[in-house]
Amino acid sequence: MGPVVLILGSGPAAVAVKSWDRSGFDQIVAINNAWRLRPDWDVSIHPEDFPPEHRPPGLLKGQRRVEARDYVPVQNAYGGFVYAGGTMAFTAGYWALGALKPRVMAFFGCDMVYAATGRTHFYGTGTADPLRPDITLQSLEAKAARLQLLAAEQGCACVNLSSQDSRLVFPRAERDMLGLAVPVLPEPESLAAAQAREAALGYMVPSGRYWEVEDRFDATALADLDALWLAAHAAAIRTAPVPETAFPRRRSGASA
Repeated sequence: MGPVVLILGSGPAAVAVKSWDRSGFDQIVAINNAWRLRPDWDVSIHPEDFPPEHRPPGLLKGQRRVEARDYVPVQNAYGGFVYAGGTMAFTAGYWALGALKPRVMAFFGCDMVYAATGRTHFYGTGTADPLRPDITLQSLEAKAARLQLLAAEQGCACVNLSSQDSRLVFPRAERDMLGLAVPVLPEPESLAAAQAREAALGYMVPSGRYWEVEDRFDATALADLDALWLAAHAAAIRTAPVPETAFPRRRSGASA
């Protein structure tokens, strides 16, 4: 069985992770500044323009940095950045899916909902990167749905440990439930429709630098594709054999 992976972002609620017991996670993947939250992370992942002064100053035994040269090939194996969504929460998810082969990816601090005033990140006020005008991010929900369904095809359950409002469409979970998490399996016809539309559009940019050729892409076509992924996600929930399989399941008698 694959590992249970925590994908840790920089949302204001992410500070709670400082007191968490590490034993429930096999790997901790910290996005951008999230490595500051606890010292026992395994992977620091960041984009190529992430300021050097914000990166970990050193690595402990077993730790590693993952940069564009590492995650771009993995991302391309899952269809590329245009379809996946060009923001680090999704990039980290696809990299972990391909490189770590998890059975569970648990996201925390990655809700991508930003307060109009006050703290937007655990360290203060930062740039709401997923809300920037970007042709690949017209629907964060659709991009989350795509990640969840492609992960499920690989036998991996995506869950959200947050109790906050979220743009992620993953089932909510508690840390003590992670060992029981099960993937929401795609409904074949709706999944095939979304994947066929991607293939027909052919929006692959091998370098990962999709913004350099953005005039190649049709925003309306990508919005239509988002609608197909949301429909595929709804079909997966609707056609699950029993309702509980849309959510992590708890064994009878397990404590809350």
